[in-house]
Parts: sequence; C-alpha cells; structure tokens
Amino acid sequence: MRRVAAVDCGTNSIRLLVADVAADGTLTEVERRTTIVRLGQGVDRTGELAPEALERTFAATREYARVVRETGAEKVRFVATSATRDARNRQVFADGVRAALGVEPEVVSGDEEAALSFRGATGAVAVSHPGPYLVADLGGGSTELVLGESAPQAAFSMDVGSVRMTERHLPSDPPTQAEVEAARADVRAALDEASAVVPLGRATTLVGLAGSVTTITAYALGLREYDRSRVDGAVLAVDDVLAACDRLLAMTREERLALGFMQPGRADVIGAGALVWSQVVRRVRDEVAAAGGELTGVVTSEHDILDGIALSV
Repeated sequence: MRRVAAVDCGTNSIRLLVADVAADGTLTEVERRTTIVRLGQGVDRTGELAPEALERTFAATREYARVVRETGAEKVRFVATSATRDARNRQVFADGVRAALGVEPEVVSGDEEAALSFRGATGAVAVSHPGPYLVADLGGGSTELVLGESAPQAAFSMDVGSVRMTERHLPSDPPTQAEVEAARADVRAALDEASAVVPLGRATTLVGLAGSVTTITAYALGLREYDRSRVDGAVLAVDDVLAACDRLLAMTREERLALGFMQPGRADVIGAGALVWSQVVRRVRDEVAAAGGELTGVVTSEHDILDGIALSV
C-alpha cells in the first residue's frame, strides 16, 4: 500500500485526491477536495491566464500542499489540462505551482487526459455495467470522449466546455435563443469531428464525468443538497438527462444559486455545461440507434481523472 496525492487543475476547478493505492490497483480514498478557481477565465479570448485567476489557483495549491503534508502522501502528481494547454504564459503557472507544491505540473495532451479519465472511471463502473464504455469527461475548457473496454481504443478531445461555451456564446442571463443555437451549432460541429475518430455507436455504456455532469445528475435526482453517495453510480434515463439539461439551461443564475447543491462558482457556467452534455447524450443515443442498439440510460461517475492520476503514480 502506497499513499499518493493527485491534483487535477482544469479550466474551472482544481481538485485534490489523496489515496492509498495497493499493488493490485485497489484505491482507498483518504481525502478529496474541490476548489473552483476559474483558471481559464478569459483564455478563449486572450490566449493567456489572467493574473487574478493565477493567484486564486496558487492559493488553492498552497492549501493542497498543506493537506498533502498532513496526510503523509509519498508522491504527488499534478496534472493541468485545457486552459493551461491553450495559454501562452503557462510558464508563469508552472513556476507558481512549483513554488507552492514543490512538484513540476504536467500539462497533458487531450489524448492523455482522456486516457487518465477512462482509467479512473472504468475501474469503478466495470463492476456493474457492460462495455464497451464511452467515457465523456466534460470540463470547463474541453470535453474528452474515449471509447474502450479494458483500455482506450479511440479518443478525441473537443474544445468545448462549460466555461469556454459560456464566454464564447452565452453572455445573457438567461441565455437568449439565438445564443443557445450558436452554442449548439459549435458543439455539434465538434461532435462531427469527434465521431470521425471515435465510433460513438459502438458504446454499450455511456459514462459522464466531472462537475457539470455530477451537478446535472444531482438536479435530475431532485437532491436538496449534494450527496456524493447518491450521485456516484447513478443511472438516469436518457429523457430525464435531457429534460434536466434543458431546465438548467433556461434558468437564471439566481435560480441556479437557489438550488441547494449548486456551488457558487458553477452557477454561471452550468447552463453551458448542460447544453454540451445534452448534445453529447443526444448524439450518442442517435449513433447507437443507427448501429442497431439502444442507449437506455446514462451512468454518472464520481471516479474520474483524479483516480486515474492516482493510479498512474
């Protein structure tokens, strides 16, 4: 048994997992934290990480360094994804993380991000659901789609996510119909590219990961406050997922904030997250049907890229 720490720094949030990993790959969670820092603020427009976003991220990283020390993790792996991949000033980010945590952050490619997410998610899902699995990791700046059974067989990283789509298309509160249609067109174009690489119709089980998906699931389940034990492993009917997405997209920010499970830093971007997720679910449902199958449900997993990072250590 070895105690390790995994950090996933995305466009909207930075997350920490401290876990004990056995030689057979069994992972036992010690500590799991999420902090919304909006590192990707404005990156789609400016191509750079904003100073205030960097400082929020460094403050969270310093707090995570304290947790790592107190829990006695032997090794730390820090992975940064979409926002950092896109930023010209990512060296400033790397220097700040190294100063705060003492490790070099790894800016991983979309393919590696997808592989880590697949490993983290399927380790838990495979116990009760059949493959092939299509794992969709819906982040703030990108959405990774990866298909496989025991290992990834095809993967594609789409430059669509909750923060990117909000900044690019959905400035109004609530969004206008014209804004929604422009965002949908953008996501559909990305899915056209993805489907040329990843055979979506081969999926037997669709697994959704990350904050947008878990928040949509909490809403579809009618939760008054967030309950990880109910969200993790939840299986929702396709129509229920799509209905929840449509309702969240149509809400104002204040209406979303009034939902007991909603994190304040997610309320302004969950509409775009719901829009992306609804388009992914619809496309997978349609392509599975075209291949002669039926997608009856969608699985939500709390086990994701963080678990994959911890296992990779």
